[in-house]
Amino acid sequence: MCSHEPHEHVLCPQCDMMVAVPELEQGNKATCPRCETTLISKWRYPYRQPAAYAFSALIMLVVACFFPFVKMGAAGIENEISMLQIVEIILGTRYSGLALFFLLFSLIIPAFCMVTIILLGLQVHLPKMVKVVITRILFQMKSWCMAEIFLAGVLVSFVKLIAYGDIGIGASFLPYCAFCMMQVRAFQCLDRHWLWNRIEAAPKLHKPLKVGQTGISQDARLCLVCTAILPADQSQCPRCHSHGGVRKNQSIQWTLALLFTSILLYIPANVLPVMTTNTLGSDIHSTIMDGVLLLWEDGSFPVAMIIFIASIMVPTLKMIGIAWLCLDSKGFGNRDPHRMHFIYELVEYVGRWSMIDVFVITILTALVQMGQLMNIVPAPGVIFFGVVVILTMFSAMTFDPRLTWDRCEKRSAVKTVEQEGATG
Repeated sequence: MCSHEPHEHVLCPQCDMMVAVPELEQGNKATCPRCETTLISKWRYPYRQPAAYAFSALIMLVVACFFPFVKMGAAGIENEISMLQIVEIILGTRYSGLALFFLLFSLIIPAFCMVTIILLGLQVHLPKMVKVVITRILFQMKSWCMAEIFLAGVLVSFVKLIAYGDIGIGASFLPYCAFCMMQVRAFQCLDRHWLWNRIEAAPKLHKPLKVGQTGISQDARLCLVCTAILPADQSQCPRCHSHGGVRKNQSIQWTLALLFTSILLYIPANVLPVMTTNTLGSDIHSTIMDGVLLLWEDGSFPVAMIIFIASIMVPTLKMIGIAWLCLDSKGFGNRDPHRMHFIYELVEYVGRWSMIDVFVITILTALVQMGQLMNIVPAPGVIFFGVVVILTMFSAMTFDPRLTWDRCEKRSAVKTVEQEGATG
């Protein structure tokens, strides 16, 4: 087990502040004094604990895939589906992209992450390069594990369908709930800093580091992949072999390009229908807003609000938030960096929950296949909306939050020079 050196230097990934972290007691964490970002967490068993949760999650996922998940009965017709049958049914429609969203974000990526945590936590003998590659992928894929969002979508679909028939859960529903909780817990117990130190010690920086100053002011940079502190002019990290610089390359340009693309696609995502309900030979096309209004009219006010917030408000406010962050980093507005940092963290966290409406349509399509009585199929709007969610997530990921603090540093430096000039 790796132990921290007394007052180990850590460079904050959010504001670039150099922090001296003392030896931590079990159950404690170190946060940045400027932006309050968690830098290091110390668990009692930093490797076995996440591996145990990941192993339990993986067992629950296997169980959930091979037994009935949910069922519905209406007018004497019953339909029961498993997790794998959801994929099969969606692939039978023209919208295989919807099946891909479900398969990747609810099954494949979470399963890969759990397997990786087990391999790294149990110290399975692997070549060092393999450990480096899978660890890099693990933390890149963390935001794309959406099992808990899919589960929330299932619960919302129950509320939508309860008016049409009897809804029930199968033998795999509770195991999948357990999988979601174990998966979240496995990530909570996983500390990036400790994990990379387990693979290889961070490279030594052969110059003194000044606590309380930014890395860029000391010609040092942070490797955003493995948290190593490197010279500013060293483009490749010797530990994880990733390439980078003192700031993300063309961060604002990439962020705005992805943002504008998502805005363009957001129009058809809201105008086009996201699903079509066929009842006794009559087709009813529904947009996202139609679904919200239907739930509201049925008296399901909390669920209607959840869908409205997740599918309408969150994407819109996220786009506004990202644009605001880009403008602020360029000096327009000069807002408090702490406030802008809060907006950044909020944007990055809540954006993925917009995928809930995509998962609602996924479960509705798979479950409501009842011949001439009623069928639900996806419509083009759901693919556009899914792509919008993915693009806004990428847009938030490409933005470099340190630019906000850089603007603050430059403004402070200018004020200092002006004061010195006035004094002189």
